[in-house]
Amino acid sequence: MAGKPAIVLVHGGFVDGSGWRPVYDLLTRDGYRVAVVQNPTLSLQGDAAAARLIIDAQGGPVVLVGHSYGGAVITEAGTDPNVAALVYITGFVPDSGESVNTLLADFPTDVPGPPILPPKDGFLSLDRGKFHASFAGDLPADVAAFMADSQVPWGVEALGGQVTEAAWRTKPSWYLITTDDKMIPPPAQRTMSGRAGSTVVEAAGSHSIYVSQPAAVAGLIKQAAASAMAAPQ
Repeated sequence: MAGKPAIVLVHGGFVDGSGWRPVYDLLTRDGYRVAVVQNPTLSLQGDAAAARLIIDAQGGPVVLVGHSYGGAVITEAGTDPNVAALVYITGFVPDSGESVNTLLADFPTDVPGPPILPPKDGFLSLDRGKFHASFAGDLPADVAAFMADSQVPWGVEALGGQVTEAAWRTKPSWYLITTDDKMIPPPAQRTMSGRAGSTVVEAAGSHSIYVSQPAAVAGLIKQAAASAMAAPQ
């Protein structure tokens, strides 16, 4: 582990941190210290605070990784001085003053949107019958069914939470675009990653690429880690 930054993984909406296990296994096998944030998913600021707790516990440089809504979380929490690099895995990349809702409003109108059901008691969920096709198209049906049945309710306030200071404006970033994504359209991914000046890699995969293709995800994270190690301190 000498000289290697720690890796902190942040999950997105409707899921929890356990989905990172395949990526975690690959990274720890290569000698990285890896920690997983469990978002309360009640508010963006609450999730960013949870991420900062884990970042600060590493006691040194961190590569901060966010999937989907986790991209908004790392954009807010990534200003922590210990964060050396940001990695977005088909993630939202809001600017200061923007929210996930802001970015959703700018999605292309000529492609189907994510099958989010109307809010109930302040929380959102995905249509179970459409979960496989939209969120996990390249996973076996039984795995997708388990993910659909173990959904974490996503707080409406989390989607509306505005970023106070966008970390990508001062930190280097990487972005994995998934070309078969039915949750965040690839054109929106390209727009967000381009605005952030991210180093971009594209892969044919679903929104759940961190589960279906962990090697592709871990490979990009290791690129960011290598760059962070080479950068002057």
